[in-house]
Amino acid sequence: MGSLRVTLCALAALGAAAVGPAAHATDGGVSVSPSSPRPGSDVALRVSGCPGRSGTAASTAFVSDAALTVGRDDTLGGDSRVRSTLRSGTYDVKVTCGDTSRTVALTVRRPDAAGAVRHGPQPSAPASPTAPVRAGGGGTTPLALVDARSAGPGTAHTVTGLVLVGVAATAVALRGAR
Repeated sequence: MGSLRVTLCALAALGAAAVGPAAHATDGGVSVSPSSPRPGSDVALRVSGCPGRSGTAASTAFVSDAALTVGRDDTLGGDSRVRSTLRSGTYDVKVTCGDTSRTVALTVRRPDAAGAVRHGPQPSAPASPTAPVRAGGGGTTPLALVDARSAGPGTAHTVTGLVLVGVAATAVALRGAR
């Protein structure tokens, strides 16, 4: 009986997902997903009907221009990130591919602009590294830079080794004589 309920709930969830509206905006063969991103979130761009094999999507809302490349279904696709300092509003996204260009509107909405109540401190921009990570290695970097063939044992090492061998041989001989 329990597995029948789970199966019916799963089927109902799949049906609701199939009937529900798509979470992207489409205009002139350009789709942006999600259609109303929040500042600091990632957006996916899809462009259909482009004559070229690559393109660019530029907007003042993006941190950097999105490079568009051909996907499996012969549509151009790429990703970008919405600036975390943007205010709510509509921003143009200019898509250029081949000799053509298209413009689509992107609506950015801050969570508090819709009347949402915020509790606690405001979120900050995600941290980004400012220097390489100190990964350790135990001070082996100078050893890795030295060529072992040119830095092998010298005359002092050879003499020290011979003296130690002589002392050990004398100790063994004296111990064996007792």
